[in-house]
Amino acid sequence: MQSTRQGVSIGLRVLIFALACCFIFTGSVFGQSTASVTGSVTDATGAVVPNATVTVRNQNTGEERVTQTDSAGVYVVPSLPVGTYRVEIKASGMQTTVASDIPVQVGVRIRQDFSLKVASTSETIEIRGTAPVIEGTSVSVGSVVNQATVQEIPLNGRHFVDLALLIPGTVTPPASGFLTAPLRGQGSFAFNTAGAREDTTNFMINGVNLNDPVQNQITFQPTINTVQEFKVDNSTYSAEYGRNSGSIVNIATRSGANEWHGEAYEFMRNSYFDARNFTNPTNVTSAGNLVPNHQAPFIRNQFGGDGGGAIKKDKTFFYLSYEGLRQRQSVPLSSLVLTPDQRTQALASSDSIVRSLVGLIPAPNSGTNSYVSSATANVDIDQGTANVSHNFSDANHLNVYYALQHDLRGEPPTTQGNTLPAYGDHREGRRQIFTLNDIHVFNPNLVNEARLGFNRIHIIFTANDTTNPASLGINSGVSAPIGLPGIIIAGGGGGGGLQFGGVNGFPQGRGDYSAVLSDTLSWTHGHHAFKFGGEYRRIDNNNFSLTPGTFTFASVAAFLADQATGFTANTSNSASRIYVNSVGAFVVDQWKVMPRLMLDLGMRYDWYGTPSEAGGRFVVFNPAQAALALSSQPYNQSALNFQPRVGLAWDVFGNGKTVVRSAYAIMTDQPITGIVTALTTNPPFALPVSFAPSTATPFVSFNNAYGAASGSVAPRTIAPDYKDAYVQSYNFNVQQQFAGDVGVMAGYFGSKGTDLNIIRNYNQPVNGLKPFPALSANSPIFPGKPLSTILSEESVGNSNYNALWLTATKRFAKGLQFSGSYTWSKSLDYNSRTNNAAGAFLPQDSYNLRNDYGPSDFDARHRFVLNGIYNLPFKGNRFVEGWEISTIVQLQTGNPINIRTTNASFTGISAELRPSITGPVQTGFTPATNSSATAIQYIQNRSAIYDQGAAFGNLGRDAIYGPGFTNVDLALVKNTKITEKVTWQIRADAFDLLNVVNFTQPVASVPAAQTFGAPIAATSTFGLITSGTRFTAGDFGTSRQIQLAMKLIF
Repeated sequence: MQSTRQGVSIGLRVLIFALACCFIFTGSVFGQSTASVTGSVTDATGAVVPNATVTVRNQNTGEERVTQTDSAGVYVVPSLPVGTYRVEIKASGMQTTVASDIPVQVGVRIRQDFSLKVASTSETIEIRGTAPVIEGTSVSVGSVVNQATVQEIPLNGRHFVDLALLIPGTVTPPASGFLTAPLRGQGSFAFNTAGAREDTTNFMINGVNLNDPVQNQITFQPTINTVQEFKVDNSTYSAEYGRNSGSIVNIATRSGANEWHGEAYEFMRNSYFDARNFTNPTNVTSAGNLVPNHQAPFIRNQFGGDGGGAIKKDKTFFYLSYEGLRQRQSVPLSSLVLTPDQRTQALASSDSIVRSLVGLIPAPNSGTNSYVSSATANVDIDQGTANVSHNFSDANHLNVYYALQHDLRGEPPTTQGNTLPAYGDHREGRRQIFTLNDIHVFNPNLVNEARLGFNRIHIIFTANDTTNPASLGINSGVSAPIGLPGIIIAGGGGGGGLQFGGVNGFPQGRGDYSAVLSDTLSWTHGHHAFKFGGEYRRIDNNNFSLTPGTFTFASVAAFLADQATGFTANTSNSASRIYVNSVGAFVVDQWKVMPRLMLDLGMRYDWYGTPSEAGGRFVVFNPAQAALALSSQPYNQSALNFQPRVGLAWDVFGNGKTVVRSAYAIMTDQPITGIVTALTTNPPFALPVSFAPSTATPFVSFNNAYGAASGSVAPRTIAPDYKDAYVQSYNFNVQQQFAGDVGVMAGYFGSKGTDLNIIRNYNQPVNGLKPFPALSANSPIFPGKPLSTILSEESVGNSNYNALWLTATKRFAKGLQFSGSYTWSKSLDYNSRTNNAAGAFLPQDSYNLRNDYGPSDFDARHRFVLNGIYNLPFKGNRFVEGWEISTIVQLQTGNPINIRTTNASFTGISAELRPSITGPVQTGFTPATNSSATAIQYIQNRSAIYDQGAAFGNLGRDAIYGPGFTNVDLALVKNTKITEKVTWQIRADAFDLLNVVNFTQPVASVPAAQTFGAPIAATSTFGLITSGTRFTAGDFGTSRQIQLAMKLIF
């Protein structure tokens, strides 16, 4: 073992030294995500033209590069900032030929060929460059979303990440997604593509990491007005990119140019213009009468401006932006409360604590023993950016980008399960990103790109209630103003339950800092285009959390008698200061073996350091000794992260219109810091206590809860042999260009994931007995302490993805552009790390993981997506001209439903067991048999599913599929020229134009003790769709919504 560590140490030193050399010899540090231009130069007979002079000029900034064609007549100009370019070819005895308006797109190798004519005059031949519709110069499979698409298509909420849903292989997420479900006012922070988990995407802005290291989601949503364009690579991407196995999102931000340009705008949404939600009918019955049901108000205003230009022509440029969001969403609340008799009984009680708490519960106001009210969910976001570029010379380009965002979000009580209006929370964040980039041209064949960047996040979650529980006499071990303990009363008000009080785990907060230093050297030599590079990353993650505890009462009578059957609390501040150092290096060779065949070869190596805790607070469970002990290195870092990439691109007929590509790649994932954060919540640094009822002590009271709690320990741990997950990605695809501006692709795409993260329970009972009933007498921490669950982070998961992708793309010509794709796929895994159910992170049987192998939570067998922009061909006056329509169409089959039981006696964890079935489960849409007027019965034969008790059921994981997703968005835009350089734009966006009801998943919990063949109780919600639409945070998927906007563009 020692020799292995020594080898890793030596290798690490060599790599760091090599990286240091790169930075020492490259001078200054770098700008935005880049691209390259290549092509061949021939004469009229098709013979190659060597030594021709090639001048590439950025039409926006005046920056120039000069090179020559090689002996095969090929030129390559690497590391160009994104923009529009002019390429000029001069050769002895030939007419000068120029191609203008070539769109150089982020992360793309643009091909522009030239055929020169013999010089008969001094006239220059002008041709117009075009964006590629097929990719014949790379085996990396991805899609560029250009600026017109980013700016013009209808995008609900104008959230940048939602644009990834336009990419083939990407799916609309399930409503229960962890990172993919949209947050109120902020949208989704991740997406699923090509069978990858939602936490495996590497977001990059101007070539610098934009990921939150704790959960691996995007740090913040860049304002789409500041996005020049972006590219998503989601299969066999280049060895330049590492850290994640799912996809690479490469964002290029807008920068200034010689010509000044900008815009001021406001986008407005108001529920007055929206269609009613399915669960919000026009009229409802109240006290036997039909009364109007007012629509919950929703108001959103997004406003701002951006612009830039040249400080000094051809030299220094800037681009500044600001955007604000103000959103107010009314959330209806309805809670069963105490009956008048129960309230009278409580106020006469001799228990002062109960009397005080009853005073916090409002009286019924709806005539049905319910308290009906609403809460306003406020979202305020302010984001500003600054982008400055400077050309020191044609050989040196510098770019600096900075973004700052402050966001404040108020969540209603329902977000955390509370039912009374006073018990919501608010969440405040401050996010910063900085990139410093430099491109240095040593000579036409040797170009260096260097990058320095950081991103910082500071987030605080705080409950609205700040009561000090000790002031009411509650003995929960908490004597600070962090809110009442959570109080859960089953059957509250004689019906469905009552919950109020504090939020478990609040207040909490974290401050994360990520720094990146990287370098890429491009060298063109003969038929080879080499890239060499390396990267160093530092992550710091600081966390804290407190919890007010939770009391559980079996009934209202038990609450009034102060007899709780459950109590949990953690009386200490769980805090951590985690840091990680990582390095990587790569080499890429794009080898033009022959004019029609290119090989793309690469090798990447990543060393992901094991996380360390600055205060030495990592505590792990050692199963061999049944002991808790401190650990400075909770798992051994892997030294085997070699990631080869190999592929070919064959231009079948040599005309660049028919290309066959195939590739294979291995990509690894850097473990998120979240897998070790929980180690700092183990004793002795955190002191969890819990009460379990027994015959001798059947209940606990508010005034003696902490002293009566048994304090059994439920430690978190990680496997000492934890490995870095890796994915093998492979594809075969054929591309064909038609009619000059239309390209199609058909291909097979697959992947196999190995060593994926799974959480399992070490202490799952066997024949009713826990393997570890208590810590051993030799445990350094809490010897002899009783143990409950022991959840361990392990790298034993697998996944498999197979798909057919069909795509068609038309670049903008004659007023029309579109891109469409169809995906037929199947994704399987052991676990998808979503919130599909309460115990979804855990397998049903921790001793038999293969039993959970089934469809991924995000699996969608069929998906079609189309987006397009069409400039209507009307000619005439200002009113007639300038009309434009754009659209997004999404059609997708449903995601799986993971049906569970609430039985916890068998495995010790609730909502982990799956039920049994007596035959095929039938699904459909019929009115529910319970009393709800808007509930839908989705599982038609509910009685075919039953709780088999203390045994594993025969229903497979994710074996039943839920409702599909259909959405059509349409925008109507009018551009009116005020002057030659000033345009006034008005637009109306209709989201879910057809007002299709996109149902969420049905309730997936089988009623407790539902016996074989017994009919489901009429009041049961199992198998019913009760919450209506898929997403309820005010964004897409709820009902038809109208957005109005104005822009002043100059």
